[in-house]
Amino acid sequence: MKEYRYCPLCGSELTERVAGGRTRPACACGYVHWRNPAPAVGVVTLMEGKVLWVRRAFEPRKGLWSLPAGFLEWEEDPRAGARREALEETGLEMEIGEVFEALAGDDDPRTRALLVLFWAEITGGEERAGDDASELAWFPAEAPPPDIAWESHRLVGETLARMAAGGTLPGAGR
Repeated sequence: MKEYRYCPLCGSELTERVAGGRTRPACACGYVHWRNPAPAVGVVTLMEGKVLWVRRAFEPRKGLWSLPAGFLEWEEDPRAGARREALEETGLEMEIGEVFEALAGDDDPRTRALLVLFWAEITGGEERAGDDASELAWFPAEAPPPDIAWESHRLVGETLARMAAGGTLPGAGR
């Protein structure tokens, strides 16, 4: 994450100061740079025991697989953001269900992320790769793609594989 040297409010040089129990860049004007993770949302979509994955079209991690996901916009509700990301990347309209998992991600060079993944069911649209996805594919839940872009998505793939092996994967369409 980029380290700021100057205050975005008054332009003064930032110094290290304890705020909220940690040492953080801060300014005499009261500004504190909190270094919070960026919220990201995405979907886990199953059909006939297969999981929908997208291949990344751009850096970072161009060419690797991920679940349909992306950063939440400032004004967005998390479920609305997950629905938007799914539509942008897959061309599919989805009903967003319960939270599947929430994971921290620290392997994106742009920022530390907090990823919230939701179960999602396809309700319409036409399957096509779009936005920052170059391809989409359905992989068996027990065999996620080997070249996964993000550690958090790899962990989800492992969880889904365990669920499939244990017979606890939700039914088709979920």
